[in-house]
Amino acid sequence: MATLLPPPKRQKVYHGIPAPEPEAPLPSPHVVVQFVSEEDGQPLAPAVNLPANVSREGLEAIVNKLNTKDEDPVPFSFHISLPADATILGAPTRIAISKSIEEDVLSHPSHAFTPEDVFVIHCAPQAVFKVRPATRCSSTLSGHTSPILCASFSPTGNLLATGSGDCNARLWDLFTETPSHILSGHKGWVLCVEWEAMERKLATGGHDGHVRIWDPKTGKAIGDALKGHTKWVTSLSWEPIHLNPSAPRLASSSKDGTVRVWSTLTRRCEYTLGGHTASVNVVRWGGGGIDGKGVLYTASSDRTVRVWDAAQGRLLHTLQDHAHWVTTLTLNTDFVLRTGPFDHLGKKTSSDSEAQSLALKRYNALVASAGELLITGSDDHTLFLWSLFPSRTASADASTAAAERGGKLKPLARLTGHQRQVAQVAFSPDGRWAASAAWDNSVRVWDGRTGKFVATLRGHVAAVYRLAWSADSRLLVSASKDSTLKIGGCW
Repeated sequence: MATLLPPPKRQKVYHGIPAPEPEAPLPSPHVVVQFVSEEDGQPLAPAVNLPANVSREGLEAIVNKLNTKDEDPVPFSFHISLPADATILGAPTRIAISKSIEEDVLSHPSHAFTPEDVFVIHCAPQAVFKVRPATRCSSTLSGHTSPILCASFSPTGNLLATGSGDCNARLWDLFTETPSHILSGHKGWVLCVEWEAMERKLATGGHDGHVRIWDPKTGKAIGDALKGHTKWVTSLSWEPIHLNPSAPRLASSSKDGTVRVWSTLTRRCEYTLGGHTASVNVVRWGGGGIDGKGVLYTASSDRTVRVWDAAQGRLLHTLQDHAHWVTTLTLNTDFVLRTGPFDHLGKKTSSDSEAQSLALKRYNALVASAGELLITGSDDHTLFLWSLFPSRTASADASTAAAERGGKLKPLARLTGHQRQVAQVAFSPDGRWAASAAWDNSVRVWDGRTGKFVATLRGHVAAVYRLAWSADSRLLVSASKDSTLKIGGCW
């Protein structure tokens, strides 16, 4: 029996008119591309001729193939800087390549590039792990009976500590998303919580002027409260693990204008820093300093930022460039100092010396190129970027000269653009970006090494109070008075 063929498919007709023939895709132009490192601007490989429609993933594969420095494939982000005559005030100064050169650059509204140009693409290595953006609420942690005033994830990310107006701090297990312990002892609001980088202790500061140290495993207080401040505690900071792995000290700042450094062994105040004439709003314990022995940064409502030698408690520098209260301060090393020896691999250390070496390795890797950088934000609507201490990889002559003058006492850059008070500034974990939130309803993103403006993130309809970066530096979340959180990235 002969095989019967199916009848021919009936042609689709639109109101009696046959469907038009699909248009052939336009040929994609070829462009000359020069890949350069974002850190130093050096070419990663000779210039290559590519089709403009090569995807971002294709560009990443090409760079990894041409780059002989790294054996394993490295994820990259790509961007092209807009020429000065094509930039608009307040608009982004670079074009991020998220799809292809043809779609993102040649089709850009500025029309600043043509296929005849040589495209200098800046390549920035990214974290080998990726944080998934939040898309839903996984659980609600209820228990506090008053507003929550502070929160902090533990260095491993397994626990969360929160402080509240109900005079209690609480610990939460993030694996089960259930309450772990209630930390009761303060006689006033719990205004700040801070984890030791080895996750062995938790410090809390209260409106009662007391500092308390807790064991997160048992939820019990370690000794009595540390008393000495005459007004409420505004900020806490632990000594970095790579400087003191066994018994790191704790620094606390207060509305009374002082900073106290406490020994966790003797439970006594080692020294008091009393140079400020108004409230000390923030204290940060840096891992650098002239001899690499640690340094304390304090920001105050007396319009100054002071830098102290953490070993002896003596004043090193007074920075007086701000014209109003200095309310926020951040270091490009904040993340590695806060997480100590713990990275994305989740490896546990067996001894203090191993933890110290791992923490020092992570710290040195971050400060190798630019040193420890500082950004201060003020109610004068501006921010300043500072580099007070030399880079660890600089030449011996440069390091000696910088050490003699104590680094650079003039800011590297003045970051302007906000129209109202700056609420918070935060470096990304890899130090490449800095983000600032302000009362003008906006978030601004800056280059973390040069202080150059990158982009403005708008969308909030009220003052933006707080910021937080994801651990891979790809995502930024902002919290606003308009009762919303917004997640942004890819600038």
